[in-house]
Amino acid sequence: MSAEVWPEGVGRVILETVESTNAEAARRAASCIAPTWILAGFQTGGRGRRARPWVSPRGNFHATLLMRPAGGAGQAALRSFMAALALHEALAGLTGTPQAFRLKWPNDVLLNGGKVSGILLESLGAQGGVDHLAIGIGVNLIAAPAPTEVEAGAVLPVSVLAETGMRIAPETLLTSIAASFARLESVLEAEGFAPIRALWLDHAARLGERIVARIGAHTHEGIFEGIDSTGALVLRTQAGTLNLPAADIYF
Repeated sequence: MSAEVWPEGVGRVILETVESTNAEAARRAASCIAPTWILAGFQTGGRGRRARPWVSPRGNFHATLLMRPAGGAGQAALRSFMAALALHEALAGLTGTPQAFRLKWPNDVLLNGGKVSGILLESLGAQGGVDHLAIGIGVNLIAAPAPTEVEAGAVLPVSVLAETGMRIAPETLLTSIAASFARLESVLEAEGFAPIRALWLDHAARLGERIVARIGAHTHEGIFEGIDSTGALVLRTQAGTLNLPAADIYF
């Protein structure tokens, strides 16, 4: 596969050490005009969903796309699926093993069934709008957390190096993700979410299979039937079909 070219009109900032790339994006938001990727060699305070710590050793991938998206919060949230797709495409191309990668709703990328990445969206805005969106992406390129460091029942973490034997430089992955995301952004602007939804479903893990969705203290078990036009998970249960905009998913 030929090397990707950095997308036109997209900025790139590469830093040695930051607290977290999402925190750096928040600091730069007021001066952001064009979409800009921020890559860090090391994070001192990386975090995932619900402020959970994200292990960030050197050699792994820690980056954030800072952008000013059109539309409201619902439209901005669709970039979660686009980020997962862009990462899936980049890793599949760079490793030459597309069959090894699947997507776990809403935005985890799985490698040989293990979690190889995490994606965190954070936005700034008012009155239902989004002035700035930060899409943080962490990828276990060379190292993954120990199984004891993840919550019970969660998909176990894996690294690209351990699963494929390949070392991918963070800068190489950044270029590939940025190019893929720019293509998907063009699709969203021209055709809406429908083609992105279809592409995401093509790579979805456990589609048509039984899964468990947890929302706080409530647990729903059923068949994963897909995602709707807003990105909500569609779950067929004995009590009927549920469209879940947010949940923790367990296999």
